[in-house]
Amino acid sequence: MRRSLDWAHGVLRRAGFDVVRSRGLGTVNGRRQALFRAAGIDLVIDVGANRGQYGRLLRAHGYAGRIVSIEPLAAPFAALSAAAARDPQWLAVNVALGNADGEATLTVAANSVSSSFLEMLPLHREAAPTSRSVGAEVVAMRRLDSVGPAWLRGSSLPFLKLDVQGFEAQVLAGAQETLAALAGLQLELQLAPLYAGAPALPAMIQELQTHGFELMGLEPGFTDARTGRLLQVDGLFFRPARFDVPTA
Repeated sequence: MRRSLDWAHGVLRRAGFDVVRSRGLGTVNGRRQALFRAAGIDLVIDVGANRGQYGRLLRAHGYAGRIVSIEPLAAPFAALSAAAARDPQWLAVNVALGNADGEATLTVAANSVSSSFLEMLPLHREAAPTSRSVGAEVVAMRRLDSVGPAWLRGSSLPFLKLDVQGFEAQVLAGAQETLAALAGLQLELQLAPLYAGAPALPAMIQELQTHGFELMGLEPGFTDARTGRLLQVDGLFFRPARFDVPTA
């Protein structure tokens, strides 16, 4: 059996493919799920949910708790809403989060996932031509401190995931009260300037440390396909007390 597997892997590698396990600590999703279990996460607030990719990924890898997915753009929200409708533990909300309650104009990218309230910088556009602007959409914006209490009700260990294309500082500014209730966060960290005014990786790590979170995981993100340069990673932050292992 082992020789057959080795032969099959060799054939695939020569063709430019590889086979890896989809679960376990040797995978990005497996490590994230292990962190969730260790921290006891019972609610995920998924900000910038797009079409629900993150929610489906969590379900595929064993997370069974509540999900609140937030997406401001109409077209992706329609797909997100359809996905969440099949899951009684998954709520879809059509709003943006930021540091104010009102309305704001979101620049829409051709690939939708790169849409942002901030100006996209040349490196981003050149590394991902499908991120070019194709229009704008006025969306409702709320502070997490305004809308979050209803979602947090019944949760003792909530987790916040941000995929907001450089707008992380503004979302966190509108979530100062909510941050105290969180067990962990996941957000994008820039290794290179992608959006005007977006915080750099060291500043974001320092900011979260002031709120009692430690960086406990990194997931590779946006890569420049022209050069292989990694431009963005996802950082997973948790409160260290959740990970204290009793000594014998």
